[in-house]
Amino acid sequence: MLRYLTKRILLALLTLFIILSLSYILMRLAPGDPTRSQMLGEGQAQTEGLKADKGLAGNSAVRKKLFLDKPVYVGLFYWYSELILHGNLGESAAVDKGRPVGELIMSRLPVTLQLNIIAVIITYLLAIPLGIYSAVKPDTPLDRMITFFLFFLYSLPVFWVALMFQAGLCVGGLFPVFPLKGLAAGDITGMSTWHIVWDYAMHYVLPVACLSYAGFAGLSRYARSGMLDVIHQDYIRTARAKGLPEYLVIFKHALRNAMIILITLFAGILPGLIAGSIIVEYVFSIPGMGDLSMMALSSRDYPLEMALFGFAGALTLAGIMISDILYVVVDPRITFDSKK
Repeated sequence: MLRYLTKRILLALLTLFIILSLSYILMRLAPGDPTRSQMLGEGQAQTEGLKADKGLAGNSAVRKKLFLDKPVYVGLFYWYSELILHGNLGESAAVDKGRPVGELIMSRLPVTLQLNIIAVIITYLLAIPLGIYSAVKPDTPLDRMITFFLFFLYSLPVFWVALMFQAGLCVGGLFPVFPLKGLAAGDITGMSTWHIVWDYAMHYVLPVACLSYAGFAGLSRYARSGMLDVIHQDYIRTARAKGLPEYLVIFKHALRNAMIILITLFAGILPGLIAGSIIVEYVFSIPGMGDLSMMALSSRDYPLEMALFGFAGALTLAGIMISDILYVVVDPRITFDSKK
């Protein structure tokens, strides 16, 4: 197993190197850069002679600091040198100018983690039991109704659902039950502990619902498909022939083997937990990783974009590796030894 993990880690590092290199090259080749976007925003100020000179001097310093005045391969070399030798991801060039990128990411990460962990837990707690029921009772009227409802949910665009929630259920809408934006009240002075907890919970309901419904619909269908492949196998018939209770047959023998497909899907969950949802965080004005990604892309903040690309790539590769390890835990027939 150690040999297998060593190979996978080395392959993951090579893959991450390719991802980061291609990301940097494509960013540099695309039109525009952080200094040009700042010059456009300072156009009015630069009409005055002295301010224009200062602005151009500042932009020249930024270009030199980001190695934009050098060829692409030279800039990439210097970026890797700072990362590997000093562990330095650089400083933000536009979103929060001068602030270390790592510090900027860590300030947004807890918000996204809280939101997405709740969404994933709710998704799995609802999707797996529903998928099991649909597999145990296939082609019944209730199963057909569930299938239609889940496919209907899956087809709804997240942006549209978020806007409908705001128009119908938020303050200023038809039924003003939930807050319009953010994850907390602005001023909690004089509020009791339970009132604060309730206020936080109300802020989380709609964003979590937007993050959960599509994954819930898809995951339940995968759980149903996996269970249907398993419950007609010979060992399930043997377990029933031995007189085992039906709940033991389903939850001990069938579900464990049907978990393979759910573990495979887990590989995409880990980066999603960190990256967040750009659309949901934008609509509900949530200061998380998704909102940070949107600002980095719109302002062409190269250091921040590279850090986010590396973060997402590393988490995706880590999710795939964790899924491979969980395969062995769930199904002992799977082994890392090629000879076996």
